[in-house]
Amino acid sequence: MLLEDKVALITGAGRGIGRALALAFAREGAAVAVNDINAASAEAVAREITEAGGRALAAPGSVADRAVVEPMIERTCEAFGRLDILINNAGIVRDRMVFNMEEEEWDAVIATHLRGAFLCTRFASRRMRQQGTGRIINVTSRSGLLGNVGQANYSAAKAGLVGFTLTVAQELNKYGITVNALAPRAETDMTATIPASVRARRDASWAGSSVRRRGTPEEVAPLALFLASDRAAHVNGQIISIGGDKLALWSPPREVAEAFVFGGWSLQNMLELFDSSVGFQLQSLAKKD
Repeated sequence: MLLEDKVALITGAGRGIGRALALAFAREGAAVAVNDINAASAEAVAREITEAGGRALAAPGSVADRAVVEPMIERTCEAFGRLDILINNAGIVRDRMVFNMEEEEWDAVIATHLRGAFLCTRFASRRMRQQGTGRIINVTSRSGLLGNVGQANYSAAKAGLVGFTLTVAQELNKYGITVNALAPRAETDMTATIPASVRARRDASWAGSSVRRRGTPEEVAPLALFLASDRAAHVNGQIISIGGDKLALWSPPREVAEAFVFGGWSLQNMLELFDSSVGFQLQSLAKKD
């Protein structure tokens, strides 16, 4: 089995993509600590794994709470002897246009996605450093890569996870730890919040093209399993998406045009030269498949 004798902590694993990953990792031989803010959901998934002959423990609680995260890491290591894999998957949505968004809706999403990933990575990486090996996978989103109307909080959090991934990958590489960002496209409870009108336009644009289908949570698992395995030791600091039939490697932000004015840019030459120097390469806001 691909992950035999490995130990994985998967956050937000009580349902959706997290649950699919927990079950897939257990089938490949990993012991799985199942985190979810809903204790009953975490316990149900852990029980499903153990009843199938695997090893699992329920690790409920909010990943945004240090008082939950630090003991959760310790308990996982005490139960299974080590921690090889961390998947920062826990997330919530509070969709609303930015001019109507409440501060509480912003804070809750940022705390779960970003603070949660930071806290889990902070304590997990200490264990992985001691071991000299580890795999960290941060679950981002196309919303964080391309933006999405009504999701300023979610997009900011997921984009933050990309920057977090790129930095932590550089910090931990010398300790034998890889850090990558996985952007799934799958129908889950979270995607059910998409307005019916938007869903109808999307489905119409995808008609007759199986390659562009969103996919299922189970179809995300092969990429996560690969990135978590010893086979992916050479993959670090990457942004990779999977959905339906499509696997894609993304590029981090890069300069697409440059121009120089000796002595520095003034307002006058900015007004005169912007469009002809770099403005001709302005990036489209349209999403691309």
